[in-house]
Amino acid sequence: MPNEQPVSAEYNPDGPCVGIFWRVQTSAGPKLVSHVVSLTDADEYGDFLTHPTGHYEIWEGWREAGAAALKRTGLPIEIASSEYEEHPRGRVVFDRRAEKFIIYADRRLQKATIISDIVELFAIGGHSHIVRSDSHYVAQPTPDR
Repeated sequence: MPNEQPVSAEYNPDGPCVGIFWRVQTSAGPKLVSHVVSLTDADEYGDFLTHPTGHYEIWEGWREAGAAALKRTGLPIEIASSEYEEHPRGRVVFDRRAEKFIIYADRRLQKATIISDIVELFAIGGHSHIVRSDSHYVAQPTPDR
């Protein structure tokens, strides 16, 4: 499956990571899913380290794989029938100059419990981090979701 990665709340990489994430509404409730890379595998973007791939590319790879493949890798099957911009999403980057992680997240995700889950998922709990909004990370409303 393209872009395959264990991507559940239980996934805990060795050391801090950067990457992209969504909070997907499933039949069992909301689930935080992500695609992460270690700092050594991250792309350099000015003073920042970031995930080398965008939300669209990762999501489409997952969608194209289909529900059975999603289920096998621990991803919500709801991904197969939705667009990436329908779900609240964000990105974690590392600012090398400030030596701090930045969590860019849809405002709906900027609640202490959700941010705590993101911090744990990206293994950045022992590191300086801040939360910011960005117009790139705003879910688009859909009439039937």
